[in-house]
Amino acid sequence: MYDELTKAEGESTDPAGFGPLLPSNIADAKPLRQQIFEHVRAAGRAARSDMTRALKISAGSATTLTADLISAGLLREVEGLPREAGRGRPPVALEVVPEVHHVIGIKLSDERHSAVLTDFAGNPLADATLATPPTQRTLPALFDEISGLIQAVLDPCGKKLSDIAAVGVGLSGIVDHQTGTVPWSPLLTTRGNDLAHAFEQRFGLPLHVDNDANMLTLAELWFGAGRQMANFAVVTVEQGVGMGLVLENRLFRGSRGMGLELGHTKVQLDGALCRCGQRGCLEAYIADYALTREAATALHRNPRNLQSPNAMLDDLFVQAKSGNDAARTIFRRAGRYLSVGLANVIQLFDPELIILSGERMRYDYLYAEEVLAEMHKLTLNEGRSPCRVDTHAWGDLVWARGATALALDAVTDAALGDNRH
Repeated sequence: MYDELTKAEGESTDPAGFGPLLPSNIADAKPLRQQIFEHVRAAGRAARSDMTRALKISAGSATTLTADLISAGLLREVEGLPREAGRGRPPVALEVVPEVHHVIGIKLSDERHSAVLTDFAGNPLADATLATPPTQRTLPALFDEISGLIQAVLDPCGKKLSDIAAVGVGLSGIVDHQTGTVPWSPLLTTRGNDLAHAFEQRFGLPLHVDNDANMLTLAELWFGAGRQMANFAVVTVEQGVGMGLVLENRLFRGSRGMGLELGHTKVQLDGALCRCGQRGCLEAYIADYALTREAATALHRNPRNLQSPNAMLDDLFVQAKSGNDAARTIFRRAGRYLSVGLANVIQLFDPELIILSGERMRYDYLYAEEVLAEMHKLTLNEGRSPCRVDTHAWGDLVWARGATALALDAVTDAALGDNRH
């Protein structure tokens, strides 16, 4: 039932660092003590001289504050940075003490859940996936699934629930990150769930919850292509259509923490029925369930059969590649609607990069040259270079790693955010 995964053979074990590499220019910047800690975590290892240049602080401040962090058991001195030519001893570096805290990140979805256990430095220690029935469930039933998933990542490392400082969860739907509530999710039978409070009562741990597209965006910001970008967008196409946005090196959520619902922007008045209950939403034309509705007709299948949406869509893709005109038309139509959605993202936010991700990115019709050409034609590009679009077909575990970033950020704020210097 659980599929535990390990580090790929040959993958480097050297400290590479985790977290955004660019300093924030936001006025309410974090305390300097926390900035130093996060700089070290992002670099993997850093000398004090690196901090003074990167954070534009004095050598005295770097020495005083790093001594404080070492005394608190959050950083430690290590050797290993290369010596500059003609300069005496190799510089002493600092690194995060990884075992101080541990967090778990979880991605919840229609057909499988995934989890990653991470230390305080951001290193993944264990991960697992759980196949689940593609049906709505009650909150207690969802917590039962989460319980098994958590145990599946704790056991290989000999950890207990009491060793975990926080849990991050990403799921589809409308999620209020600030309050920890879920006004609506296609995974749950009820609306208006206070997920964070119910989770803490059940597991005795703080829960930090967000929309799953934000989790993938955090994964790009902490571990992927967005580490050195101040402004970029992530658009996901899976069971639904999601979007995450980084502005000034920070995840943007809107005034109430529920913005950027790209999948529920309207592309057709009185159009196709969306699973949110409204009509004409973008995801009603390009998400899994939208393509499956039309796939049943193109493949001459009973729409009530027991074949999973993934299997049906894979069949549809094979048929399209084999020359089935009806199947190709379905994907091409979805691609045109996606180009409209992407053009709107560019016009509204002008990102440096849009990353297309999600399971449906296996289907190249959704990012074919004609889709991107249509997107550029629908945007105002006169006098400037067009927005770059990359495709990252990540698996579920990357989303769960993004959820660990959410938990790590919260634990770091709790440990360092109140100590103003």
